[in-house]
Amino acid sequence: INALMSIAVTGAMALRQWPEAAMVMVLFALAERIETLSLDRARNAIHGLLRLSPATATVLGPGGWTEVEARAARVGDRVRVGPGEAIPLDGKVAAGRSSVNQAPITGESLPVDKGEGDPVYAGTLNLTGSFEFMVTAEEGSTTLARIIHAVEEAQESRSPTHRFVDRFARIYTPAVLIVAVAVAVAPPLLLGGAWSVWVYRALVLLVIACPCALVISTPVTIVSGLAAATRHGILVKGGRWLEEGRDLAWIAFDKTGTLTRGEPALTDFAPLAMEGDAAWRLATSLASRSDHPVSRALVRPGVPVAEVEAFRALPGQGVQGSIGGTVYSLGNHHLIEELGVCSPELEARLEALEQQGKTTLLLTDGKAVLALFALADEVRPGSRAAVAALHALGIRTLMLTGDNTHTAKSIAAQVGIEEALGDQLPEDKARAIRDRAGKVGMVGDGINDAPALAAAHIGFAMGAAGSDTAIETADVALMDDDLGKIARFIRLSRDTRTVLAQNIVLAIGIKTVFLALTIAGRGTMWMAVFADMGASLLVVFNGLRLLRK
Repeated sequence: INALMSIAVTGAMALRQWPEAAMVMVLFALAERIETLSLDRARNAIHGLLRLSPATATVLGPGGWTEVEARAARVGDRVRVGPGEAIPLDGKVAAGRSSVNQAPITGESLPVDKGEGDPVYAGTLNLTGSFEFMVTAEEGSTTLARIIHAVEEAQESRSPTHRFVDRFARIYTPAVLIVAVAVAVAPPLLLGGAWSVWVYRALVLLVIACPCALVISTPVTIVSGLAAATRHGILVKGGRWLEEGRDLAWIAFDKTGTLTRGEPALTDFAPLAMEGDAAWRLATSLASRSDHPVSRALVRPGVPVAEVEAFRALPGQGVQGSIGGTVYSLGNHHLIEELGVCSPELEARLEALEQQGKTTLLLTDGKAVLALFALADEVRPGSRAAVAALHALGIRTLMLTGDNTHTAKSIAAQVGIEEALGDQLPEDKARAIRDRAGKVGMVGDGINDAPALAAAHIGFAMGAAGSDTAIETADVALMDDDLGKIARFIRLSRDTRTVLAQNIVLAIGIKTVFLALTIAGRGTMWMAVFADMGASLLVVFNGLRLLRK
């Protein structure tokens, strides 16, 4: 770009077109400045979040409450926040109750009630009451800081369209120089044209052909789209994902903790080949070692826990461990079938529970089923509306779960999902995603669904606020549990692609019109500069429209 403009200015000066040479330099510098400011505005849309986090915090010290710089606070410090004050650091409420506006982090429009043990985030606004919290992350490690860091990295990465435009510009510039030389030299040599006339036209061509608008159109659009997504609590890890979102044909959901709350409650308990208290103790001992929500639902305060040796997880089936020298397994229907301890009577009983949408867990010693547990999980209130919004966009939906097929179909029917696959091991989920026709997005927790998230074209992690793993591993992280944001992301992706296409058409279209005028002998340096500057400003302002999405 600079080379083309420099040659044009030098040529204009050689032809003694002083006003036009000066005008090219001034207007080009002005256009460059406006483009820089516009790109900075898009980038600074996310940096505005930094100003939400106060510079000071009221910390409890040996001499009582003291106001200190927020960066001086350490993990474990006790901080007090009054009504109407911004929260300076991440933490967990230790005393008091209040409502907090978490929109800067999660995009939630309604305040969230906070009580003892609840997480709070730097940059969010305390509304009604006063409370104290224990710091869990220092200034540079807060959720807000991680979001800003992730968005900065995303803004620096180049989207597919950006890379294509850059490659095109590298070929385009020397090609334009060759054409300009031909325009300046060929007519005078071959047709007897005036050198001054054709050199002037070649210089006008150089200015018109300058790809300023084309080059600036993509970064300002992508950066604006990323900033708009972040404002709605959607952390997109790069322009690539923002562009590819529009091409998704399927969205696959994990069930537990995604479509459901992930807090299953025990509905049925039946000791079969063991006394009830003993079965509870064994099941609780195994469940207490597991991180899976279904297993954790069996843990009860006050129930004594035995020491478990050789504990291991059985992916997609359950857990296993040795207690008192005997190996016990706590798992699903699939596990006891594999172990060969499922009788016809028990099979019928399990099928009846599963048809009610319940998840069954069974305790076995490998010889007999000792106890039966049934649990039910509550569907998230917004799940059905979120799935309907995806269908309205033409996206097909699929649920993948390790639960039995009956439970899978029951939950799928409640939320309106088209297809449900149960009894899925982690590798089965990944295979199901690869088998779909078209691009697939996978929604999970960012940890347990790693193979499926890796197999998907775009991996979505839910509830990423406060989760280092989700923010680091997901392609797109939803900062809260609102599944409706997936449809919002896809709409934003489609809007971004539309604006990109509009900008490329504008940039090339305006140049083509003025190029034709120049070759016809009607173009001037003034027209060329205004065409270049006008096209650049049009694509910049068009790209900035995404900030309002």
